[in-house]
Amino acid sequence: MNDTRIHMIHERFRSVVALAVRLEQTPRSFGTDENLTSSEIHLIEIIGDNAEALSVTDLSKVLGVTKGAVSQNLKRTENKGLTLKIEDPQNSSRAIVKMTAKGKTAYFAHKHWHETMDGGFKEFFLNLKPERIDFLIDFLAKLETFLKKALM
Repeated sequence: MNDTRIHMIHERFRSVVALAVRLEQTPRSFGTDENLTSSEIHLIEIIGDNAEALSVTDLSKVLGVTKGAVSQNLKRTENKGLTLKIEDPQNSSRAIVKMTAKGKTAYFAHKHWHETMDGGFKEFFLNLKPERIDFLIDFLAKLETFLKKALM
């Protein structure tokens, strides 16, 4: 492979990363009258995906972040009318988090957004030969290892 092709791959990779960062940083309304950050909508997603009621501690474990970070994020979603904390009926010393009707609207709109966005990828991958998929998996694993080393 010549340097020109390597440069093309590098530039395409940089472009994809920049677009992914921009996508992650762009707030969206998800069917509500509020703009929601990525961390806010993903907090709502965790709440909606879990049938059992979750506390701040539970959410921090699922998300892999501190209870303080969850509390700050919950405060923002509460102020936007998406979530609320209520006393746990089984344990009065514990608060659990619930979605409001507005939170459920955002939750389902976010699910639909992912189905729409992810659907094109799924169709693309379903049409690939297994060896091309294996190549992509191997490439992404090597790229992930490279990026982890770069962060050390």
